[in-house]
Amino acid sequence: MERGNLEHLLFRSKSPNSTLPWLTRLKIALGAAKGLAFLHEEQKPVIYRDFKTSNILLDSEYNAKLSDFGLATDGPEGDETHVTAQVMGTEGYAAPEYISTGHLTTMSDVFSFGVVLLELLTGRRSVDKNLPPREQVLIKWARPFLKDTQRLDQIMDPRLEGQYSIEGAKKAATLAHQCLSHQAKCRPTMTKVVKTLEGLLELNDISIGFFVYIVPSEGTKEKGVVMKCLEEKNCDHEHKNGGEGELKVEGRRRKRSSKSKKGRSSSSKTVHSDTDLYRRLGTSLYSPKN
Repeated sequence: MERGNLEHLLFRSKSPNSTLPWLTRLKIALGAAKGLAFLHEEQKPVIYRDFKTSNILLDSEYNAKLSDFGLATDGPEGDETHVTAQVMGTEGYAAPEYISTGHLTTMSDVFSFGVVLLELLTGRRSVDKNLPPREQVLIKWARPFLKDTQRLDQIMDPRLEGQYSIEGAKKAATLAHQCLSHQAKCRPTMTKVVKTLEGLLELNDISIGFFVYIVPSEGTKEKGVVMKCLEEKNCDHEHKNGGEGELKVEGRRRKRSSKSKKGRSSSSKTVHSDTDLYRRLGTSLYSPKN
């Protein structure tokens, strides 16, 4: 697959422009959820058993495909409530009832999906021995924040730089918390997970900072310049035109400092700051800059 697997993109890529945007993360989660739902809804259900980021392959458009069905097994049939199997899989993803008893149901996959969804939210691995002891197991560290969505920003992936739907993040966190329930019967089906994620993709309250657009005055041949300026960062831009000044944008304040000689006129451009301009320009929030 063109993009490789999710584990590489989310945790290993060193490119400064490779951070997966919010909507891309949701798209990947939805695609993977649909794959699990398909397996679970068959007349003879299939339990994937090893759902994790490295088994989610991505094409050029970030459409998710499940791979490596080596541990997949038939689910319970008829009056059976579960199947019993030797405990196998990857540390950090297996459901607690499977680890303790070897009992498998489709809800075991739902738990694993919750772990991956949490990884997409936080940008952290399910288990990371390089972190402080209390933060090494992602579920244990993040669970209190999933219960209290008012503190959710404290665990969101900082690489997103706040550019995500606040409402969507809260609902995704609630969904992850449900999937990670200690009681298998309390977890949602993958069909319900799919419906929830589809709704999150429709939300449009994504924080995008703002843009500054410099419009040339009438009679000039210059083209306008668009600059992205995140609210939490300063953004400096210098537009040279016969010694004209430097436009500095700090937060939501605009300042112009002149570097020109006395008597030379200041800028003949109009400055517009508008978040909606971002959407109208069609700049992508959907794919990394690669």
